[in-house]
Amino acid sequence: MNVGGSNRKSRKRRGPMAEINVVPYIDVTFVLLMIFMITAPLVQTGVDVDLPQTDAAAVDLKDEPPVIVSIKRDGSFYIDIGDRQDEPVPEDVLYSRVSTVLKNKPQTQIYVRGDHLVEYGKIVTVMASLKAAGAPKVGLMTTPPPEK
Repeated sequence: MNVGGSNRKSRKRRGPMAEINVVPYIDVTFVLLMIFMITAPLVQTGVDVDLPQTDAAAVDLKDEPPVIVSIKRDGSFYIDIGDRQDEPVPEDVLYSRVSTVLKNKPQTQIYVRGDHLVEYGKIVTVMASLKAAGAPKVGLMTTPPPEK
């Protein structure tokens, strides 16, 4: 009775496996996808601002006058466009006025001039709405420090 010999013939010898186990790669890819989905909105909401470090040089105004949005202490908005100087504007109209100017002259420079007592969040909100109106860059106006 050859019991051991018959079992050897019925068993097939397994060769090397030629498939790659992709489950760990799927897990890593899923984690990376989740990270990118969470961080992508944070990257897109930034506002590009070039702030002067100390004494700032005068801005080159080119041939056309810039659009200047002023925010007073009480939170009211004023806009300077060409001949119209210090024209009071409601916040919801500000977006449409700036977008109209930028449609006609896309290279118009846009500046925000805010009172030093205005909340920082208000200025950032105005800058974000100006960027949404199509302004390629939004600058901040400052006054030079007093000379000693």
